[in-house]
Amino acid sequence: MAAARYRVHHVTDYAYSEPVPTSHHELHLLPRAVSGQTIRAESLVVTPLPSVRRDRFDWFGNRATHLAIHERHSRLTVVSDLEIEVDRSPAPDPTGTWEEARDAVVVQADATARAAVEFALPSPRAAPSAAALAFAKPSFDPGRPLAEAARDLMRRIHAEFTYDQTATDVSTSVDEVLKKARGVCQDFAHVQIACLRALGLAARYVSGYLVTRPGRQELVGADASHAWLAVRAADGSWLDLDPTNDVVPTDRHIVVAHGRDFGDVTPMRGVILGGGRHELSVGVDVTSIGS
Repeated sequence: MAAARYRVHHVTDYAYSEPVPTSHHELHLLPRAVSGQTIRAESLVVTPLPSVRRDRFDWFGNRATHLAIHERHSRLTVVSDLEIEVDRSPAPDPTGTWEEARDAVVVQADATARAAVEFALPSPRAAPSAAALAFAKPSFDPGRPLAEAARDLMRRIHAEFTYDQTATDVSTSVDEVLKKARGVCQDFAHVQIACLRALGLAARYVSGYLVTRPGRQELVGADASHAWLAVRAADGSWLDLDPTNDVVPTDRHIVVAHGRDFGDVTPMRGVILGGGRHELSVGVDVTSIGS
């Protein structure tokens, strides 16, 4: 089948009650290069025009953009436009048990295994805990294949948790989400990552977009910023999992960035001088432009 082609229009708008004389911002809006995904066109327009714009790669290999705005302003608007092709078929299940995947992170001496160690360690928003371990254990019987166990955990999160945009915010911990059994895609990704890390497995957070096509199953989080995760197998491959929808991501998931948790790949964050109160508006439109 031909690659699916999409257009992504992402608008972030801040309105301030008092003028801002200077501000600095860090963006993760331009997608990283990943297998099965080709960027055909992209633009990033900032109003007012930044005094400084610096595009770089962050610690995790994501494309990051630093902005410094020294023009007095009461509104800040960032518009990202992408045209992107996705040709990502489901990969064969990685071989090996979950214990082999766990041990590979600390036993193997190659560079990729060493780099994966940080994804097995606690991070601010996805720290392993006793509650996370207890929730994970029913899916991880001794000797069970990693792919089978991780998908079972994904299925259980999808079945037992309710998607609720009012239940959590960016500061809600994994243990709180486990207790409430409610949250959004970011929370469900953090829960599964914390569960996997509690078992000693390397798991990373994935930010991006999710596409809905007419005539196909409606997915939660479609046509908006979305989040899922990937777990590292013994052979060094990564298995992507979307617990919000209980699916293995394919051509309907557009990858933007990888990190330990949401904090590493926040679409936009910054520091401002002044500004008073502010109102934030975010709009995302993902449309198919043929294949």
